[in-house]
Amino acid sequence: MERGLALWEKWDTPHVRKVIRYTMVSAISTVVSFVALLLIFGVLHLFAEVGSTIAANVIATVPNYYLNRSWVWGKNGRSHLTKEIIPFWVMSAIGVVVSIGGAALARDFGIDHHLSHEVETVVVLAANVASFGIFWVLKFLVFNRLFRVEPVETLDELVEVS
Repeated sequence: MERGLALWEKWDTPHVRKVIRYTMVSAISTVVSFVALLLIFGVLHLFAEVGSTIAANVIATVPNYYLNRSWVWGKNGRSHLTKEIIPFWVMSAIGVVVSIGGAALARDFGIDHHLSHEVETVVVLAANVASFGIFWVLKFLVFNRLFRVEPVETLDELVEVS
């Protein structure tokens, strides 16, 4: 019991709470993107794989920005266009470009293997998740500098702990 309490105290830090919140926001955004992609591509057939992927990720980026800014990094007040909004959307756009690459690969895989639309939808969803998984750590590091409300030196401490 004592050992468990000591471990909890070691992990119950502002940095760990930030990583946990960031992970939760990522999970929420993934669910939003996933549901949007499922509806746009899988159910409604509004766009092809690439267009559906772009639309789903743009939809998910809006709550992602606000949740990250306010809940993860504790920033309040008006957002700064050039210091916060533009860099955030640039990082999100890079993620969408990689996601488009994943969707294109998923499309080619579906064509090569003569997959049904339902199975192809699952492959496109998996490619979307894998594509954004690549940027998860990079985005955390960038967002920590972008939305920082504490000295940057603490980021170095966080990286050393990992």
